[in-house]
Amino acid sequence: MASISHVLNKPGDPTIGLGCMNLCHAYGTPLSETQALDALRNAFDMGYRHFDTATLYGATLNERLVGQALAPYRSEIFLASKCGMARDPELERKVIDGRPEVLRRQCEQSLGRLKTDHIDLYYLHRLDFKVPIEESVGELGRLVEEGKIGGIGLSEVSADTLRRAAAEHPIAALQSEYSLWTRNPEVATLAACCELGTAFVAFSPLGRGFLTGKLEDVSSLVEGDVRLGMPRFTEQNYPLNLARLQEALALAEQVDCTPAQLALAWLRAQGDDVLSIPGTRSVAHMRENLAASEIQLPADVVARLDDMLCEVDGDRYSEAQLKEIDTEPMPAVGG
Repeated sequence: MASISHVLNKPGDPTIGLGCMNLCHAYGTPLSETQALDALRNAFDMGYRHFDTATLYGATLNERLVGQALAPYRSEIFLASKCGMARDPELERKVIDGRPEVLRRQCEQSLGRLKTDHIDLYYLHRLDFKVPIEESVGELGRLVEEGKIGGIGLSEVSADTLRRAAAEHPIAALQSEYSLWTRNPEVATLAACCELGTAFVAFSPLGRGFLTGKLEDVSSLVEGDVRLGMPRFTEQNYPLNLARLQEALALAEQVDCTPAQLALAWLRAQGDDVLSIPGTRSVAHMRENLAASEIQLPADVVARLDDMLCEVDGDRYSEAQLKEIDTEPMPAVGG
Protein backbone atom coordinates (compact mmCIF):
# COMPACT_ATOMS: atom_id res chain seq x y z
CA MET A 1 0.00 0.00 0.00
CA ALA A 2 1.31 3.46 -0.87
CA SER A 3 2.44 5.77 1.95
CA ILE A 4 2.93 9.49 2.31
CA SER A 5 6.68 8.91 2.44
CA HIS A 6 6.39 7.21 -0.96
CA VAL A 7 5.09 10.45 -2.41
CA LEU A 8 7.59 12.64 -0.60
CA ASN A 9 10.77 10.68 -1.04
CA LYS A 10 10.67 8.14 -3.87
CA PRO A 11 13.15 9.19 -6.58
CA GLY A 12 11.38 10.51 -9.64
CA ASP A 13 8.13 11.29 -7.83
CA PRO A 14 7.11 14.95 -7.83
CA THR A 15 6.93 16.76 -4.52
CA ILE A 16 3.75 18.53 -5.63
CA GLY A 17 0.30 16.94 -5.55
CA LEU A 18 -3.03 18.10 -6.96
CA GLY A 19 -5.75 19.57 -4.79
CA CYS A 20 -8.90 18.54 -6.67
CA MET A 21 -11.38 20.79 -4.86
CA ASN A 22 -11.27 23.64 -7.39
CA LEU A 23 -12.75 21.49 -10.13
CA CYS A 24 -16.24 21.71 -8.66
CA HIS A 25 -16.20 23.53 -5.34
CA ALA A 26 -15.68 26.97 -3.77
CA TYR A 27 -14.49 28.96 -6.78
CA GLY A 28 -17.66 29.92 -8.63
CA THR A 29 -19.11 28.04 -11.57
CA PRO A 30 -17.68 24.49 -11.62
CA LEU A 31 -16.24 22.79 -14.66
CA SER A 32 -18.56 20.52 -16.61
CA GLU A 33 -18.17 16.82 -15.87
CA THR A 34 -16.37 16.29 -19.17
CA GLN A 35 -13.97 19.16 -18.50
CA ALA A 36 -13.25 17.97 -14.96
CA LEU A 37 -12.57 14.38 -16.05
CA ASP A 38 -10.30 15.59 -18.84
CA ALA A 39 -8.40 17.82 -16.38
CA LEU A 40 -7.83 14.94 -13.96
CA ARG A 41 -6.64 12.59 -16.72
CA ASN A 42 -4.35 15.30 -18.06
CA ALA A 43 -2.94 15.75 -14.56
CA PHE A 44 -2.11 12.05 -14.36
CA ASP A 45 -0.57 12.04 -17.83
CA MET A 46 1.72 14.98 -17.01
CA GLY A 47 2.99 13.30 -13.85
CA TYR A 48 0.76 14.06 -10.87
CA ARG A 49 0.54 11.08 -8.55
CA HIS A 50 -0.90 12.52 -5.32
CA PHE A 51 -4.59 13.47 -5.64
CA ASP A 52 -6.46 15.11 -2.75
CA THR A 53 -10.25 15.25 -2.51
CA ALA A 54 -12.96 15.21 0.20
CA THR A 55 -16.54 14.20 0.94
CA LEU A 56 -17.46 17.89 1.26
CA TYR A 57 -16.25 19.08 -2.13
CA GLY A 58 -19.12 19.52 -4.52
CA ALA A 59 -21.35 17.67 -2.02
CA THR A 60 -19.59 14.35 -2.93
CA LEU A 61 -19.28 15.19 -6.65
CA ASN A 62 -15.52 15.71 -6.41
CA GLU A 63 -14.90 12.20 -5.10
CA ARG A 64 -17.06 10.76 -7.86
CA LEU A 65 -15.11 12.67 -10.51
CA VAL A 66 -11.77 11.53 -9.06
CA GLY A 67 -12.98 7.95 -8.90
CA GLN A 68 -14.28 7.95 -12.45
CA ALA A 69 -11.18 9.60 -13.92
CA LEU A 70 -8.47 7.80 -12.00
CA ALA A 71 -9.81 4.32 -11.21
CA PRO A 72 -7.87 2.81 -14.15
CA TYR A 73 -4.63 4.14 -12.58
CA ARG A 74 -5.45 3.35 -8.95
CA SER A 75 -2.33 1.28 -8.30
CA GLU A 76 -0.15 4.13 -9.59
CA ILE A 77 -1.50 6.98 -7.50
CA PHE A 78 -1.57 8.11 -3.89
CA LEU A 79 -5.18 8.88 -3.05
CA ALA A 80 -6.24 11.14 -0.18
CA SER A 81 -9.73 12.10 0.94
CA LYS A 82 -11.42 13.55 4.02
CA CYS A 83 -14.31 12.88 6.36
CA GLY A 84 -16.03 14.62 9.24
CA MET A 85 -17.31 17.60 7.28
CA ALA A 86 -20.06 17.19 4.69
CA ARG A 87 -23.07 18.93 3.22
CA ASP A 88 -26.25 17.73 4.89
CA PRO A 89 -28.91 17.43 2.14
CA GLU A 90 -31.77 17.86 4.61
CA LEU A 91 -30.35 20.87 6.41
CA GLU A 92 -28.88 22.17 3.12
CA ARG A 93 -25.71 23.30 4.82
CA LYS A 94 -22.26 22.11 5.82
CA VAL A 95 -22.07 20.01 9.01
CA ILE A 96 -18.99 19.10 11.05
CA ASP A 97 -19.46 15.71 12.75
CA GLY A 98 -16.60 13.66 14.14
CA ARG A 99 -18.60 10.88 15.76
CA PRO A 100 -17.08 7.45 15.09
CA GLU A 101 -20.19 6.03 13.41
CA VAL A 102 -20.38 9.03 11.07
CA LEU A 103 -16.71 8.75 10.06
CA ARG A 104 -17.10 5.04 9.34
CA ARG A 105 -20.22 5.60 7.25
CA GLN A 106 -18.56 8.40 5.29
CA CYS A 107 -15.50 6.24 4.65
CA GLU A 108 -17.62 3.40 3.25
CA GLN A 109 -19.43 5.86 0.99
CA SER A 110 -16.16 7.47 -0.13
CA LEU A 111 -14.72 4.08 -1.08
CA GLY A 112 -17.69 3.53 -3.36
CA ARG A 113 -17.46 6.94 -5.01
CA LEU A 114 -13.71 6.63 -5.46
CA LYS A 115 -14.07 3.13 -6.95
CA THR A 116 -11.44 1.61 -4.67
CA ASP A 117 -11.12 -0.75 -1.73
CA HIS A 118 -8.79 1.53 0.21
CA ILE A 119 -7.87 5.20 0.58
CA ASP A 120 -4.17 5.81 1.12
CA LEU A 121 -4.61 8.80 3.42
CA TYR A 122 -7.89 9.70 5.11
CA TYR A 123 -8.15 12.99 6.95
CA LEU A 124 -10.47 14.22 9.64
CA HIS A 125 -11.44 17.34 7.70
CA ARG A 126 -12.19 19.43 10.79
CA LEU A 127 -12.04 18.83 14.51
CA ASP A 128 -15.52 18.38 15.96
CA PHE A 129 -15.29 20.34 19.20
CA LYS A 130 -18.13 18.25 20.64
CA VAL A 131 -16.25 14.95 20.14
CA PRO A 132 -12.89 14.18 21.80
CA ILE A 133 -10.19 13.86 19.15
CA GLU A 134 -9.27 10.49 20.68
CA GLU A 135 -12.69 9.09 19.77
CA SER A 136 -12.53 10.27 16.17
CA VAL A 137 -8.94 9.05 15.69
CA GLY A 138 -9.70 5.80 17.46
CA GLU A 139 -12.32 4.93 14.85
CA LEU A 140 -10.02 5.95 12.02
CA GLY A 141 -7.41 3.67 13.57
CA ARG A 142 -9.86 0.78 13.35
CA LEU A 143 -10.33 1.58 9.65
CA VAL A 144 -6.55 1.35 9.25
CA GLU A 145 -6.58 -2.07 10.94
CA GLU A 146 -9.32 -3.20 8.54
CA GLY A 147 -7.28 -2.06 5.52
CA LYS A 148 -9.85 0.49 4.40
CA ILE A 149 -7.44 3.38 4.87
CA GLY A 150 -3.66 3.40 4.75
CA GLY A 151 -3.00 6.22 7.17
CA ILE A 152 -4.74 8.88 9.26
CA GLY A 153 -4.55 12.58 8.52
CA LEU A 154 -5.80 15.63 10.38
CA SER A 155 -6.74 18.97 8.84
CA GLU A 156 -6.59 22.47 10.37
CA VAL A 157 -5.74 21.35 13.91
CA SER A 158 -3.36 22.73 16.53
CA ALA A 159 -0.11 21.21 17.74
CA ASP A 160 -1.79 20.21 21.02
CA THR A 161 -4.61 18.42 19.20
CA LEU A 162 -2.08 16.67 16.95
CA ARG A 163 -0.18 15.39 19.99
CA ARG A 164 -3.36 14.12 21.64
CA ALA A 165 -4.36 12.36 18.43
CA ALA A 166 -0.90 10.83 17.97
CA ALA A 167 -1.09 9.38 21.48
CA GLU A 168 -4.15 7.44 20.28
CA HIS A 169 -2.79 6.39 16.86
CA PRO A 170 0.13 7.44 14.63
CA ILE A 171 -0.82 10.39 12.42
CA ALA A 172 0.61 10.16 8.91
CA ALA A 173 -0.04 13.75 7.84
CA LEU A 174 -1.36 17.08 9.01
CA GLN A 175 -2.91 19.31 6.37
CA SER A 176 -3.30 23.04 6.83
CA GLU A 177 -3.06 26.27 4.88
CA TYR A 178 0.59 27.26 4.43
CA SER A 179 2.14 29.67 1.99
CA LEU A 180 4.23 32.81 1.80
CA TRP A 181 1.27 34.83 3.08
CA THR A 182 -0.07 32.28 5.58
CA ARG A 183 2.62 31.38 8.10
CA ASN A 184 0.44 30.05 10.93
CA PRO A 185 1.99 26.53 10.82
CA GLU A 186 5.33 28.08 11.75
CA VAL A 187 3.88 28.98 15.18
CA ALA A 188 3.75 25.38 16.41
CA THR A 189 2.41 22.69 14.06
CA LEU A 190 5.48 22.32 11.84
CA ALA A 191 7.61 21.64 14.91
CA ALA A 192 5.03 19.20 16.27
CA CYS A 193 4.95 17.35 12.95
CA CYS A 194 8.74 17.06 12.99
CA GLU A 195 8.64 15.79 16.57
CA LEU A 196 6.03 13.12 15.78
CA GLY A 197 7.24 12.04 12.33
CA THR A 198 4.09 13.44 10.72
CA ALA A 199 4.25 14.82 7.18
CA PHE A 200 2.90 18.32 6.60
CA VAL A 201 0.63 18.88 3.59
CA ALA A 202 0.16 22.52 2.59
CA PHE A 203 -3.14 23.43 0.98
CA SER A 204 -3.70 26.77 -0.77
CA PRO A 205 0.08 27.09 -1.26
CA LEU A 206 -0.56 29.82 -3.83
CA GLY A 207 -2.65 31.90 -1.44
CA ARG A 208 -5.90 31.11 -3.29
CA GLY A 209 -4.42 32.65 -6.42
CA PHE A 210 -2.97 35.74 -4.73
CA LEU A 211 0.66 34.59 -5.00
CA THR A 212 0.39 34.01 -8.75
CA GLY A 213 0.11 37.77 -9.30
CA LYS A 214 -2.68 37.18 -11.80
CA LEU A 215 -5.58 38.31 -9.61
CA GLU A 216 -5.22 42.07 -9.83
CA ASP A 217 -8.82 43.09 -9.18
CA VAL A 218 -11.10 41.28 -6.72
CA SER A 219 -14.15 42.77 -8.43
CA SER A 220 -13.54 40.17 -11.14
CA LEU A 221 -14.42 37.33 -8.75
CA VAL A 222 -17.70 35.64 -9.66
CA GLU A 223 -20.64 34.80 -7.43
CA GLY A 224 -20.00 31.66 -5.43
CA ASP A 225 -16.25 32.29 -5.13
CA VAL A 226 -15.23 31.57 -1.53
CA ARG A 227 -12.73 34.44 -1.59
CA LEU A 228 -15.55 36.98 -1.62
CA GLY A 229 -16.14 36.20 2.05
CA MET A 230 -12.49 36.25 3.10
CA PRO A 231 -11.13 39.41 4.76
CA ARG A 232 -7.85 39.37 2.82
CA PHE A 233 -9.76 39.73 -0.43
CA THR A 234 -11.96 42.68 0.49
CA GLU A 235 -11.80 45.81 -1.64
CA GLN A 236 -10.17 47.56 1.32
CA ASN A 237 -7.51 44.98 2.17
CA TYR A 238 -6.64 43.43 -1.17
CA PRO A 239 -4.87 46.45 -2.71
CA LEU A 240 -2.68 46.70 0.41
CA ASN A 241 -1.77 43.04 0.14
CA LEU A 242 -1.15 43.34 -3.59
CA ALA A 243 1.32 46.15 -2.96
CA ARG A 244 3.23 43.86 -0.59
CA LEU A 245 3.38 41.16 -3.28
CA GLN A 246 5.38 43.26 -5.75
CA GLU A 247 8.73 42.39 -4.17
CA ALA A 248 8.04 38.65 -4.63
CA LEU A 249 6.91 39.19 -8.22
CA ALA A 250 10.17 41.00 -8.97
CA LEU A 251 12.17 38.21 -7.32
CA ALA A 252 10.43 35.60 -9.50
CA GLU A 253 11.57 37.51 -12.55
CA GLN A 254 15.13 37.62 -11.23
CA VAL A 255 15.31 33.85 -10.73
CA ASP A 256 13.57 33.17 -14.06
CA CYS A 257 10.43 31.40 -12.90
CA THR A 258 6.77 32.30 -12.57
CA PRO A 259 5.46 33.75 -9.28
CA ALA A 260 3.49 30.55 -8.70
CA GLN A 261 6.61 28.44 -9.17
CA LEU A 262 8.55 30.67 -6.80
CA ALA A 263 5.92 30.23 -4.08
CA LEU A 264 5.85 26.45 -4.53
CA ALA A 265 9.64 26.17 -4.65
CA TRP A 266 9.84 28.14 -1.39
CA LEU A 267 7.53 25.61 0.26
CA ARG A 268 9.62 22.76 -1.10
CA ALA A 269 12.67 24.36 0.50
CA GLN A 270 11.01 24.09 3.92
CA GLY A 271 11.90 20.40 4.07
CA ASP A 272 11.38 16.99 2.50
CA ASP A 273 8.42 16.37 4.81
CA VAL A 274 6.50 19.39 3.50
CA LEU A 275 4.30 18.60 0.50
CA SER A 276 2.10 21.09 -1.34
CA ILE A 277 -1.18 20.41 -3.13
CA PRO A 278 -2.04 23.44 -5.29
CA GLY A 279 -5.48 23.34 -6.86
CA THR A 280 -6.48 24.73 -10.22
CA ARG A 281 -9.00 24.19 -13.01
CA SER A 282 -6.48 25.03 -15.72
CA VAL A 283 -4.41 22.26 -17.29
CA ALA A 284 -1.81 24.88 -18.23
CA HIS A 285 -1.55 25.97 -14.60
CA MET A 286 -1.28 22.32 -13.51
CA ARG A 287 1.72 21.96 -15.78
CA GLU A 288 3.24 25.22 -14.54
CA ASN A 289 2.81 24.19 -10.90
CA LEU A 290 4.23 20.71 -11.41
CA ALA A 291 7.35 22.17 -13.03
CA ALA A 292 8.14 23.88 -9.71
CA SER A 293 9.15 20.47 -8.34
CA GLU A 294 12.31 20.79 -10.47
CA ILE A 295 13.28 24.22 -9.12
CA GLN A 296 15.96 24.40 -6.43
CA LEU A 297 16.09 27.90 -4.99
CA PRO A 298 19.45 29.24 -3.78
CA ALA A 299 19.66 29.65 0.00
CA ASP A 300 19.83 33.43 -0.26
CA VAL A 301 16.59 33.53 -2.28
CA VAL A 302 14.85 31.31 0.28
CA ALA A 303 16.08 33.62 3.05
CA ARG A 304 14.72 36.67 1.23
CA LEU A 305 11.35 34.98 0.78
CA ASP A 306 11.29 34.01 4.45
CA ASP A 307 11.10 37.71 5.27
CA MET A 308 8.44 38.60 2.69
CA LEU A 309 4.68 38.80 3.22
CA CYS A 310 4.96 38.05 6.93
CA GLU A 311 2.43 40.83 7.60
CA VAL A 312 -0.93 40.65 5.83
CA ASP A 313 -4.08 42.76 5.99
CA GLY A 314 -7.08 40.64 6.98
CA ASP A 315 -7.58 37.19 8.50
CA ARG A 316 -7.35 34.16 6.25
CA TYR A 317 -10.92 33.13 7.08
CA SER A 318 -14.17 34.90 7.94
CA GLU A 319 -15.23 35.05 11.60
CA ALA A 320 -17.59 32.12 11.09
CA GLN A 321 -14.89 30.00 9.44
CA LEU A 322 -12.35 30.83 12.15
CA LYS A 323 -14.71 29.28 14.69
CA GLU A 324 -14.54 25.98 12.77
CA ILE A 325 -10.76 25.54 12.92
CA ASP A 326 -8.36 24.62 15.69
CA THR A 327 -5.12 26.11 14.36
CA GLU A 328 -2.86 28.55 16.18
CA PRO A 329 -3.36 32.20 15.24
CA MET A 330 -0.41 34.33 14.25
CA PRO A 331 0.97 36.42 17.11
CA ALA A 332 -0.08 40.06 17.00
CA VAL A 333 2.54 42.34 15.47
CA GLY A 334 4.56 43.81 18.31
CA GLY A 335 2.93 41.41 20.77
